[in-house]
Amino acid sequence: MAPPPPPKGVSEAPSVFSLDGFARDAAGALPSDNWTPHRPDRDWVKLEGGKRFKVHSDYEPAGDQRTAIPELVEGIGAGERDQVLLGATGTGKTFTMAKIIEATQRPALILAPNKTLAAQLYGEFKSFFPENSVEYFVSYYDYYQPEAYVPRSDLYIEKESSINEAIDRMRHSATRAILERDDVIIVASVSCIYGIGSVETYTSMTFKLEEGQRIDPRAVAEQLVANQYTRNDMNFVRGTFRVKGDVVDIYPAHFED
Repeated sequence: MAPPPPPKGVSEAPSVFSLDGFARDAAGALPSDNWTPHRPDRDWVKLEGGKRFKVHSDYEPAGDQRTAIPELVEGIGAGERDQVLLGATGTGKTFTMAKIIEATQRPALILAPNKTLAAQLYGEFKSFFPENSVEYFVSYYDYYQPEAYVPRSDLYIEKESSINEAIDRMRHSATRAILERDDVIIVASVSCIYGIGSVETYTSMTFKLEEGQRIDPRAVAEQLVANQYTRNDMNFVRGTFRVKGDVVDIYPAHFED
């Protein structure tokens, strides 16, 4: 089926039709419905692995949960990409989701419509899975004012923002967990998915240190500076490192203390 013609009086760029035709011609050449574009092979190994997902709770499935959990698990096993769990507030949807994660033993991304609900879900999943890596990934801005121009008064307003350091640390912790562990549950707000960058870009800014490895402290310091760490021998805080003789202390960006 050809794309519809543009409205009268509106010129349509040829690239739109070319892209549409390319997509239609290429649709039959894809390896499978689950094919992911622009994902090169990755050569790193997750260092920590992880533990099996195990729900810690005094509650047991009750009511409709007894049928909803196995039905949703069966749908996941059958490859269903879209399923709906419908329930009123306080009916145990979060617990149901936790039991599904336990049954499937798959890492999960939980998207909430706002930070308030994301924080609530993070606390609940953290209590359900104390042995696993439950992470929080939301926008780290406490305040954000984009740049603007007011033509009437010829006024230019500069961009202003305030970053929450605690949330910034949790974002780093979430990204690190995905790369190093298999037992990961990420609770995030919808807005966080914009501008995150690629996994390849993130991992390109890493380097490996192993126990017993002979290293040059100066080379390590140079690599840390290249990765946006700051040397501070007096105020040792997150995202800094210090050098004392042949000893290099590093305070990773995802560490709390």
